[in-house]
Amino acid sequence: MIKEETLFSKELGEEITLLIYLPPAFSPLYKYHLLIAQDGKDYFQFGRIGRVADELHANHQIAETIIVGVPYSSVHDRREKYHPDGPQNTAYIRFLAHELVPYLDEQFPTYHMGLGRGLIGDSLGATVSLMTALKYPHTFGKLLLQSPLVNEKVLQAVRKFDSYHLLEIDHIIGTGETAVKTTIQTTEDFLTPNREMAHHLKSTNSDYTFEEFDGDHTWKHWQPYIAKMLIRMFPS
Repeated sequence: MIKEETLFSKELGEEITLLIYLPPAFSPLYKYHLLIAQDGKDYFQFGRIGRVADELHANHQIAETIIVGVPYSSVHDRREKYHPDGPQNTAYIRFLAHELVPYLDEQFPTYHMGLGRGLIGDSLGATVSLMTALKYPHTFGKLLLQSPLVNEKVLQAVRKFDSYHLLEIDHIIGTGETAVKTTIQTTEDFLTPNREMAHHLKSTNSDYTFEEFDGDHTWKHWQPYIAKMLIRMFPS
């Protein structure tokens, strides 16, 4: 079941739409893991994450998990909030940690601990998920990263962070992601900096999984990994 709610963010000064997926056998008597998806509408529409989660729950392949999608209103809005240099990036990260999590913890019977909560995103959505967890590792302990944009600012944050024992990270990138067209009409090599980040993360004491797929920077290749990543990160 997916229901739509709105939450006013003081940090962002706007109403934020939330797409909330509840497991088929949801009951307020039980505790639930929480997964927050950037690009929320895309994850439900192109990623079919609700249908995937229904199937995994029905087959007892994942722990009981509530999934909350946070859609963006436009490509420009997405970049302003998700890009590390975006003017609303800091406020968006604070919104996730200081407004969205307390709201969801109040509304639903969730686990109030870092490893009870995850963030998922593709491209810039993965980038802001990563940067959020690095800032609030006690709030978000699980990271599902699909082809994040990795620039020098991200690499510096990854190198500087020293509490990797708090994080479980599942990270994928396509071997064809060497000339990705961005929304600001540039062409970027995503693969090389992702490999550089992976090299560093493998040396940390995080619970880290890295996988390269044969494909490019599209939902055609991200979608088939959603089930596998959910099973790895939220095992039943």
